[in-house]
Amino acid sequence: MGRLTPYPIPPEPPVLRVAELLPSPATRYVAATEELPAYEVSPAPLPVEGSVPVPMAEPGRHPVVFEDARIDPDVQKVLRRLVRHGHEAYLVGGCVRDLLLDRRPKDFDVATSARPEQVRELFRNSRIIGRRFRLVHVLFQGGKVIEVATFRKSPKEDDDGAELLIKSDNVFGEAPEDALRRDFTINALFYDLEANQILDWVGGMEDVRRRVVHTIGDPETRFREDPVRILRALKFAGRLDLGITPDVYDAIVFCREALALAARPRLSEEILRLLRRGQARRTIYLAWETGVLDVLLPELSALLYDADDDGNGAAGRLWRLLDYIDRRTAEDGPLDDTVLWTLLLLEPMKEASDGARDRGAAVADFLEPLIERLAISRRYADGMRRIVTLLPKLSSGRAGRFARTDVFRLAVDVAEAEFVARGENPERIRKLASRGGSRSRRAEN
Repeated sequence: MGRLTPYPIPPEPPVLRVAELLPSPATRYVAATEELPAYEVSPAPLPVEGSVPVPMAEPGRHPVVFEDARIDPDVQKVLRRLVRHGHEAYLVGGCVRDLLLDRRPKDFDVATSARPEQVRELFRNSRIIGRRFRLVHVLFQGGKVIEVATFRKSPKEDDDGAELLIKSDNVFGEAPEDALRRDFTINALFYDLEANQILDWVGGMEDVRRRVVHTIGDPETRFREDPVRILRALKFAGRLDLGITPDVYDAIVFCREALALAARPRLSEEILRLLRRGQARRTIYLAWETGVLDVLLPELSALLYDADDDGNGAAGRLWRLLDYIDRRTAEDGPLDDTVLWTLLLLEPMKEASDGARDRGAAVADFLEPLIERLAISRRYADGMRRIVTLLPKLSSGRAGRFARTDVFRLAVDVAEAEFVARGENPERIRKLASRGGSRSRRAEN
């Protein structure tokens, strides 16, 4: 594979450095066989027994002080109470990664040596949830939930080692084992609030400094254990503006067909996550570039492969629809999931229904294999069918009785995006929107 053209990265706001950890932003290549910049060199792999990486004997300890205001005060209370009663307890996972990258964590997760029953005894405002693996939810005012999980470890391999796909992950363990069972090095960092230290058993701090996504252990093995990790790698690269190390990139390309083995509802949910967080265009581009889109949404990748050079065809409109998703997400928060699915698949749905006497039936026929392949819910599919059927009326400025239906606001969002993607003024659609109330937002679960 020769050097790839760097995927476009929009201008970044000034970076607020955390203990001088982060390098200056730069254009990052997702894969190359020529000489790479220093921050793109793949790290030395962890030792492996079978297919399971072996942790460092002692974690790297990195002094890092975060401002108190950046860590939720209720999370701090949970951590300190667990430690005060003799348990290990750390901030873990995505919240540590986001703090180091100067981002605001979406939520805070706690990992501890305490068993669920012990955590429940310490917090009267808590409950144990889950059957496959028990977690504790500590409840606070305003509906806030702090999730506390006991350290886990990776399951042992079957004797024959022939099947790598993980079917159970329900074994208590210790902190180093809990770090190793995670997918990527940047997600396996533990923060000791009392000592103001990052504990690193997997080399994740170096990957934070280099701003790259790298698996814990051999990438091909990790992706075959859980193919959904492929989508997570693309999500983190796109959403966090990170590079992908060359060996991980090559493993994504090589293992992409394994996505067919993953649980279909997980695939559907991960695709929505690629769209929700404000970097839909970048992540869908990566999915197309790596061939992942060929496996999950061949209808969409075929449209992109047939792109016109002038950018005014269906492929160009698709990229502008994804730009619209990113802009609206930045302005108003995530769009409704039905709108996201509709905008992602709008161009192939229009191709399938244009000229059909019954547009709704044509869209339903088009969606049927996608429902089977990705377990897209019938609610979303029915919404997409109704929206595409309604679009011609909205484009002509007519709403009629549809203005009183539950799908109207969603259809208006899609119609506005379609006008923008065609380079037309969406003012006519925005006037229609005023009849149906405020713009759509993602429904709260």
